[in-house]
Amino acid sequence: MQTMLRQIKRVASIGVFVALAACAKHNGQQPLEGDAPVPKTYVVIDNQGFVDRNIYIIRSAGTRQRLGFAGGNAKTRFEIPRNLIFGATSLSFSADPIGGRGSAYSQSITVQAGDEVVLTIHP
Repeated sequence: MQTMLRQIKRVASIGVFVALAACAKHNGQQPLEGDAPVPKTYVVIDNQGFVDRNIYIIRSAGTRQRLGFAGGNAKTRFEIPRNLIFGATSLSFSADPIGGRGSAYSQSITVQAGDEVVLTIHP
């Protein structure tokens, strides 16, 4: 499955029971020099299924960090913690059903500060 946003194309793998499509777009902000703030980075979960899910970031070392709860049939936006983004950083995501089986995983996605990653969970 391939989804395209304005500037960047991304491809993600499919989970066993749920499809996770990933896209990223850069919000147009340039990296700031010196002590200026770093732009925020977000992930938007478009949960098109009815099952509620816990969303996790999986770092390259395999460690997981919970982002939060994504309700069924809803869109939820989370800020990706700044301490996880170092230049162009490879991250993966998982969506674990609450009270069920069939976690879905994305492929590794390269994310930079200021990007917005969109994950779509299909029923």
